[in-house]
Amino acid sequence: MFLEIEPLFFQKLESNNSFNFAKGEKVKRNSNVKTQILPRLEFLLVVGRLGWDFVMKIICIGRNYAKHIEELENEKPENPVVFLKPDSASLPRKNPFFIPPFSDDIHYEVEVLVKINKVGKHIDPKFAYKYYDEIGLGIDFTARDVQAKCKAKGLPWEKAKAFDGSAVVGEFYPKEEFDLENLKFQLYKNDELVQDGNTNAMLWKTDELIAYVSQYFTLKKGDIIFTGTPAGVGKVVENDNLKGVIEGKEAFQIRVK
Repeated sequence: MFLEIEPLFFQKLESNNSFNFAKGEKVKRNSNVKTQILPRLEFLLVVGRLGWDFVMKIICIGRNYAKHIEELENEKPENPVVFLKPDSASLPRKNPFFIPPFSDDIHYEVEVLVKINKVGKHIDPKFAYKYYDEIGLGIDFTARDVQAKCKAKGLPWEKAKAFDGSAVVGEFYPKEEFDLENLKFQLYKNDELVQDGNTNAMLWKTDELIAYVSQYFTLKKGDIIFTGTPAGVGKVVENDNLKGVIEGKEAFQIRVK
């Protein structure tokens, strides 16, 4: 199987003039051609080396912490608020986050992440624990000004939540290392603590979220669930440095540009 890769893809990943593949072959970048054609295996290998994370789909939960609901003056929902981000929203590892030109008010929202380990549909809450082995930390970047306009018109949030690079996916750790009912996590901006969360404040716990989401979407291996953000969200500006910590472990650190 072969994939057609746009030259811009290479430009976004690295500035090298060529890429080395498993078979020792080199494919030169050429901005004068429309596409580069690569065997699928080689494509996956080179992307893996450059830190590009492959996820099936990103499922996000909104309004899962009462104090965050209060700070944005939203109504407490009767059921989890669910929205999706495409795989293109995942920010490649070690890449900076670039503030998009269509927003002047990008907010950080740190969240505990769950990585699904097998296919599931209509999952019973008592069996939900079998569908994930790893816990991580990430950021749901939100164009708050765009979101406000969408909400005012009753429109979906995708333009505000699902743009390229809007999902930071940090390191994952075995769930056995943590007490998932009392998991502490923090976000630091320029070494200042801005969000200090604990999963004991979740309105819906991890297993409840997996069961609820699986009623509507078939969960697949590699799917990532963003479980909601605590209070303390705020604006980022150029040259900010964001660091996420989960139970004392640094899960990610990124620069804003």
